Amino acid sequence: MRINGDLWRDMILSAANNIENNKKAVNDLNVFPVPDGDTGINMSLTLGAIKKELSEGAGLEIGWVAECAANAMIRSARGNSGVILSLLFRGMAKALKGCADAGPAELSAAFHSGVEAAYKAVMKPTEGTILTVARVSAESAAKVAETSDDPAEFFEELLLQARLTLQQTPELLPVLKQAKVVDAGGFGYVLVLEGMLSALRGAAVAAAEPDADGESRESAQFSDFVTEDILYTYCTEFIVNKDPQTQDTSAFTSYLQTIGDSVVAVDDGSFIKVHVHTNHPGQVLEEALSIGALSSIKIENMKEQHTSMSEGQRKEPEKGGGARAKPEKEYGFVAVAAGSGFEMVFQDLGVDHVVMGGQTMNPSTEDILEAVRKTPAHTVFVLPNNKNIIMAAEQVCELTDIKVIVLPTKSVPQGISALLAFQPDADAEQNREQMTEAFTRVRTGLVTYAARNSEFDGKSIKEGQTLGLLEGKLACVCDSGDKCLKKLFKLLVEDMSSPYITLFYGEDVTEDEAERVRDMLSATGQYEINVVRGGQPVYSYILSAE
Repeated sequence: MRINGDLWRDMILSAANNIENNKKAVNDLNVFPVPDGDTGINMSLTLGAIKKELSEGAGLEIGWVAECAANAMIRSARGNSGVILSLLFRGMAKALKGCADAGPAELSAAFHSGVEAAYKAVMKPTEGTILTVARVSAESAAKVAETSDDPAEFFEELLLQARLTLQQTPELLPVLKQAKVVDAGGFGYVLVLEGMLSALRGAAVAAAEPDADGESRESAQFSDFVTEDILYTYCTEFIVNKDPQTQDTSAFTSYLQTIGDSVVAVDDGSFIKVHVHTNHPGQVLEEALSIGALSSIKIENMKEQHTSMSEGQRKEPEKGGGARAKPEKEYGFVAVAAGSGFEMVFQDLGVDHVVMGGQTMNPSTEDILEAVRKTPAHTVFVLPNNKNIIMAAEQVCELTDIKVIVLPTKSVPQGISALLAFQPDADAEQNREQMTEAFTRVRTGLVTYAARNSEFDGKSIKEGQTLGLLEGKLACVCDSGDKCLKKLFKLLVEDMSSPYITLFYGEDVTEDEAERVRDMLSATGQYEINVVRGGQPVYSYILSAE
């Protein structure tokens, strides 16, 4: 027996259904007990993309089906797990190219090619993950392919070794052993193989009834907001070239807080880059003149911008056209962020398109590619702003002839710092270096809550407790939110002299509460803390220091 294109299609569709039906079980294996378990969702959305691409036709060649599936998956890949899964299938497609059908020998070459493609794409492969499960199972099945011409025997060995290797992942990755779970991505891959083998045996997995969850948006709708809700009309940006005798600029930054919001004032020693929303830009500029000369002044009416964007969005055709915007400038920017406050901050800093997404909703490669295509620039900088989105962003480079530079920002504060370091007169590589240097100086703290009971990194965590994460690592677990904030803040500013600190508050936090927290943290060391509405989900507060 050999596998033709029709059967390969059915096998992949069965795999897609199997992981879709079990995505919650995959999500629940996420190591951190924070409410961001999305490995199952990412893998399901990545693999599920083929349902729209593969027809119900007959007489298909396996090479054509494999290529069609791989192309759909790489564009819809979400999160690290989804990207790796798509790379596995892309490698398979390369090996199967031109084949009408395949037996164990061709399948072995395909799975080997898939593993090779995935390992090559990951800069620092971590064993004990989906990579290990895919590699070991492919190596074991290759031995079966040497003596058998039955594809079922080949897949049975694949699945058997994948299951055994999955159970060994806690021994390979200490963080899994501490949390007493197997790797989520590896489990997802086992589900994929289960689905494929089921179809090969004639019992393809069917899709379960869809959930009753509400639909999520892929982008913010500006028409949902009324212009009158914009409290401060003018987005004001400029650079203050400080007088040599000017040392202390805290009075100036404090003044900015009294005359507007969304204040960002980065002091780089000889100059300060300022951003503020205000109704009195002239007063801001007048105050700034007291500490130095002004340059690169930009003042924009946000109410007019909002009206224009709202009307433009209503006229925009449905996603999928793929046409590239005509380049009108040298540089453009695409950033990923969740939260209406962060969205406005990025737009004010010159970002052309903000892709909605973050920890709980990783955008696909196609989502980011679409934003790049709509950006009217010769060179487009992409800021993923989350470590789980970087790989998906990097795949964009291979899908377009537009020059795309992905800056591996792991948090929204890093993305903001990178943009503030951008110099329009510098070339692309100089900006890459300057922006990278700027965002690597940023330290980020996150405050959220435990979504479930857990044991992690030697800490016993109870559902509902407040968690503090520093640079993505669990730093403190507390019963009190204030206690957690104080501990995290102390660790954040440790060993930093005169840090510039920003407190971004989330969608469930009021401005008054954020101001109270600012005062509480400032009192721990007489720090100057800027408060900005991020409006982000999941994390009640995001703190940055640089």
